[in-house]
Amino acid sequence: MRLGHPAVVQPSGFDHDVVVLGAGAAGLLAAARAADCGARVLLLEKNRRAGVKILMSGGTRCNITNARGLRRLEVVTGPIDPAYDPAQSRGHRAIQQAFGSAGVFLGPALRRLDVDATIRLFEEAGVATKIEGNGKVFPVSDRAVDVLDALLARLEHSGAVLRCLSPVLAIERIEDPDSRQPGFAVRLPDATVTARRVIVAVGGCSYPGCGTTGDGHAIARELGHTIVEPRPALVPLRVAAGWVAGLKGVSLPDAVAAVHSADGTLLQQRREAILFTHFGLSGPAILDVSRAAARSGETDRLVLRLDLLPAIPRDQLDRTLQASCRRGRRPVNALLPEVVPRRLAERLAEVAAIPPDRMGPDLARDERQRLVAVLKGLSLPIRGTLGFEKAEVTSGGVALDEVDPQTLESRRVPGLHFAGEVLDLDGLIGGYNFQAAWSTGWLAGETVATRLRG
Repeated sequence: MRLGHPAVVQPSGFDHDVVVLGAGAAGLLAAARAADCGARVLLLEKNRRAGVKILMSGGTRCNITNARGLRRLEVVTGPIDPAYDPAQSRGHRAIQQAFGSAGVFLGPALRRLDVDATIRLFEEAGVATKIEGNGKVFPVSDRAVDVLDALLARLEHSGAVLRCLSPVLAIERIEDPDSRQPGFAVRLPDATVTARRVIVAVGGCSYPGCGTTGDGHAIARELGHTIVEPRPALVPLRVAAGWVAGLKGVSLPDAVAAVHSADGTLLQQRREAILFTHFGLSGPAILDVSRAAARSGETDRLVLRLDLLPAIPRDQLDRTLQASCRRGRRPVNALLPEVVPRRLAERLAEVAAIPPDRMGPDLARDERQRLVAVLKGLSLPIRGTLGFEKAEVTSGGVALDEVDPQTLESRRVPGLHFAGEVLDLDGLIGGYNFQAAWSTGWLAGETVATRLRG
């Protein structure tokens, strides 16, 4: 069959009810759910194996979701309460907030599969879970492969068929004058398969080594969808200050990172850990605010400002330094709170233009105030990011206003659905993006099966 001339077939003549593109987090769950609900499902993956990105996520531990905001944490590890209604859980609100204004779009998907239900899904599949700092949920084993194995087992049990080494070259609608619902022809390197419905879940552009090279964006664009320009997000930032490289490996467990535009407007800020590197900065706080840098489109004109001691108000810090100066002749870098590593303290004194031989009792008032200013508002010009190669997610993708959040079906192409990172959805670090993938995959799979029955 040549795609330039769509075939005319009867619904019974389709090879499959549903073809799912991409065997990542969203695609695996979408395919399994659709098959569970009675659909004949083919899951296509371009890589040699499914779930490559799952295996490398969270430092190979896989941060499954985030438990912040759960209404009842005992639901995670205790017996299932027969009266428990996942649709009433408030855990999904914290997930939505992690996506900013786009979080509203996730509401229907989270009501179908919220945080409680997701954890229960993996627990029942034999993956015991634990909750770590900031609500991050991991397998007790700390093995991402256990998460993937559970998903593959569920897929096999559902009856869906997984076919790897099957990159999709093109998709075209199949005209059927005898049916209200046209189908699709999906062209592969060695064949063309047909389906009544298609779920695109091939991810975005982050970690292209995993095969996520924007294929879904090209498919959606070809079918008439608007693509919000993809940009790397949850990605380390490069900075212009050369001295930062000398602090490689230094970290602070609690800092506020803020991205400001050239005119001083605050774009985004986050309080979390930061890490100095040979190229700039990384760590949870930096990765989260990199989303604002990605969205701005003017990375080289932005400024990163760091509050290195957010737990200490500026006036209190000034008084603490004054008191320290009166306690003997110690160098300035030894006067800072112990939470500031010595290497960082020495560099900050230089940035504040304080002579290296200055002793505490000799510290002038203006020098002390400059030091406080640096500690509470270190300003570093941003000079880009490490790009998609080091980005955990993609900012941008299929425009949300062209997709029905209740069904994840295209508003432009009936029968075409989207799930996961291919959509213009990117959230904070900490399991939020995986939850979006699980939830949208579940909803898309459930929806296509329901529509097929109708």
